[in-house]
Amino acid sequence: MEEVPLHVIHLDQDDPRKCTARKMHANGLVELHESIARAPKRGYLLDPKSTTILGPEDRGLISIGAAVVVLDCSWKRIDESLEEIAGSTSLEGRILPALLAANPVSWGRVGRLSSVEAIAATLAILGHDEQASRVLEPFQFGQQFLDLNREPLEAYAIAESRDEVAAIQSEFFTMESES
Repeated sequence: MEEVPLHVIHLDQDDPRKCTARKMHANGLVELHESIARAPKRGYLLDPKSTTILGPEDRGLISIGAAVVVLDCSWKRIDESLEEIAGSTSLEGRILPALLAANPVSWGRVGRLSSVEAIAATLAILGHDEQASRVLEPFQFGQQFLDLNREPLEAYAIAESRDEVAAIQSEFFTMESES
């Protein structure tokens, strides 16, 4: 199976010692971009504010070489960060279905994934399990992320539609609006 091109738009808003994007880049796992202009033009932007959930319909574009792109920014500045890049990219926004964070900053919180967790989850859902495991390898919490989310990730990966992914999500997680 072909490797999925992985990219990070890095806005340099977090503590560099806790930045999973920098560590992925240092390990040769992602391309890091300081500017949206250098990011790929075709693929998916992992966007926690998107209304389109990642699903099996997204495998087609990935299979022809489209990229997975994560916006590495502070959760506290997510709205302004998304506004900053809005209109500067033709990437399609996708929100991940609910998963538990295993990173030390947001451990156990639904949806508060680090950049590496978001990329690994995307890869797993799209059927690229080996690449997902490889991306997580350099992180102490990497295997724990896969273990914590094994059942929902497996269920999301075999879903046949976005609607099914959404239904599966509600079976595993009670969604509460964050305020």
